[in-house]
Amino acid sequence: MIVMRKPIEGVTRAELERFAARARRAAGVRGPVDILLTTNDDLRRLNKRFRGKDKPTDVLSFRAPGPGLPDDLAISSAIAQANARRLGHSAGEELKVLILHGLLHLAGYDHERDQGEMRREEDRLRRRLGLPVTLIARAERPRKRSRR
Repeated sequence: MIVMRKPIEGVTRAELERFAARARRAAGVRGPVDILLTTNDDLRRLNKRFRGKDKPTDVLSFRAPGPGLPDDLAISSAIAQANARRLGHSAGEELKVLILHGLLHLAGYDHERDQGEMRREEDRLRRRLGLPVTLIARAERPRKRSRR
């Protein structure tokens, strides 16, 4: 289920639900996943509470606290829109990139500890699902220095 607390113009719930179902199967996530599109303030609060980081982030993944309950993803609509503009693709594509990344965390991957395993899987699924770039790959790109 997709909850669009902070909707993005031109992106439909139906489009995201179809993609999320395909990506969930591709990532090997069993069971339902609820996805919340919300504000930077909400992501900041969640990030502080669960990760100890007092700043907004693009996507957070939460495993269900018990059997039969859905896993959860929380995504910042504002960060998704900003990333899409910066990278030259649509906000819908950016949301799909973030959904895939979050689903891989729910599948047990952890790019901070797994010696590139999540990066390789994210890239493989990106190609399979027709996404423009992976979250990990673009984070690993060296940033260009500005000339002054």
